[in-house]
Amino acid sequence: MPENQFVKAGSIRLHVVQAGPAGGKPVMLLHGFPDFWIGWRRQIDALASAGYRVIVPDQRGYNTSDKPKGIREYTLPKLLGDVAALADALGIGRFHLVGHDWGGIVAWAAGANLPHRLDKLVILNAPHPDVLFAHALRSPTQFLRSSYAVFFQIPCCPKPFWVRATRPCSHEH
Repeated sequence: MPENQFVKAGSIRLHVVQAGPAGGKPVMLLHGFPDFWIGWRRQIDALASAGYRVIVPDQRGYNTSDKPKGIREYTLPKLLGDVAALADALGIGRFHLVGHDWGGIVAWAAGANLPHRLDKLVILNAPHPDVLFAHALRSPTQFLRSSYAVFFQIPCCPKPFWVRATRPCSHEH
C-alpha cells in the first residue's frame, strides 16, 4: 500500500508517495505537466510488487509540495537539485530514474549532471532537450506546439485560464 509523506529536500518540502520494500532497489518516478504523483498510480503497485522501492514525488509547485515564489525557483538546476536532495534525504545513493513529459526533461538533466547517482535512466514522452530546441527553432509547427509553455510564464494568466480550461463542460441548457 503506498505511503504518503512529506520530505524536507534541501530548502523545500516535497510530498512523496512511497511503496515497496525499504531494501528494494530504489526507482524514482517524475511526473509531467500538469500532473502530479497520481499520474504514476498504475505503475506504483506493479513496481513495488516486483521488489522495487518506489519513490514518487510531487515536484516543486505541484499538488501539496512547496510552491516557492518567483520564476527563478523553477529553473532546471533547482528541479534537478530537488531530485538529488530527495534521494539524499531518503538515504539513497544510486537509483533508477524514470521521467515523463516535463519530468522527462528533468530526468534528461539528471542523466547529464548526476550520472554517478543513476543506475538506469528512462525517459517517456520527452525528447532530448538539444534535439527539441533545435527542432523547435527549425520547425514552425513544432515551435507552435511547444509554445504553450511560454503562456504559463505570463503572470496572472495561467491559473485563471487553466481553471476555466479544465472545468467540466456543462451540457445543460
